[in-house]
Amino acid sequence: MRATIIRIPWLLLSAFLLAPSIARAEPPAPEPPDRLPTVIACGAAPAGMACIPGGPFLRGTAKGPRDARPQEAVWLQTFFMDTHEVTVEAYDACVAEKKCKPAKTAYGRDYLRPRQPKVGQSWYHAVAFCKARGKHLPTEAEWEKAARGTDGRTYPWGEEPATCERAVIMDAQGKRSCGTPWKGFAPEKGRTYEVGTRPPNPYGLYDMAGNAWEWVNDWYTPYSKCGPACRGQDPRGPCGGAEPCRGMSLRVVRGGSWYWPAEQATTFYRRQHVPSNSPYHHYGFRCAASAAEAAALGAPPPAP
Repeated sequence: MRATIIRIPWLLLSAFLLAPSIARAEPPAPEPPDRLPTVIACGAAPAGMACIPGGPFLRGTAKGPRDARPQEAVWLQTFFMDTHEVTVEAYDACVAEKKCKPAKTAYGRDYLRPRQPKVGQSWYHAVAFCKARGKHLPTEAEWEKAARGTDGRTYPWGEEPATCERAVIMDAQGKRSCGTPWKGFAPEKGRTYEVGTRPPNPYGLYDMAGNAWEWVNDWYTPYSKCGPACRGQDPRGPCGGAEPCRGMSLRVVRGGSWYWPAEQATTFYRRQHVPSNSPYHHYGFRCAASAAEAAALGAPPPAP
């Protein structure tokens, strides 16, 4: 398997991707570097991961939430993404190995089945877990491409409405977790499901819409105010995600959850929260890996 080189001029490619929205009064897409890097070919993925091929994709929205505008083409190198949200049993194993710190999940046993997503940890806990497993917390751009592919789709499965057959969300009658009650003092709050109960997206990823919100690496700021840090090639957001970052105090979570309605389960909806997770929320996460990280995890290296 050989790596391929993107030879299509960026401006022509951006125009093709954005053709359906030419009439929008949105800022023009930025000019990326004159030469794009070689696209690393997808090889065999590490266990529990799927390959997301390198190249451009449509990020953001033209008509949705203002903080996710404008929609524009962004270029990412090939990477790998966990097929499932990190589970309770996976996180507990990391704690038992003394590679991760304990993180409390509130509301008791109804959120602590081994195959339910691990929720309640801070952004720092999520970063540490991924690092301990030889991976990284995905950038916001990585998460979005993994969720929606290259065609700008509204949901991981396409444009069909979000229903409880496709995602673990609040149903059309306003019942959380598709009507499954929480076994506690407030049953109407609902709960997470075990991971992978709904069909995967075309990349083979589960629960990219609903079940648990997922931390990503980036600092939160509206795209329209972010500038070059959120545009072009392999964007990582303000300060590259590093801290401290002047003027930044919130991190991004993505994907919607069992608690919220369909409009928050889109591929472009952005929520923000303090990285300490205080006040507490039931946020989950999954990990990503670069080609180099994947090779270190045992996946065959890409052909030169």
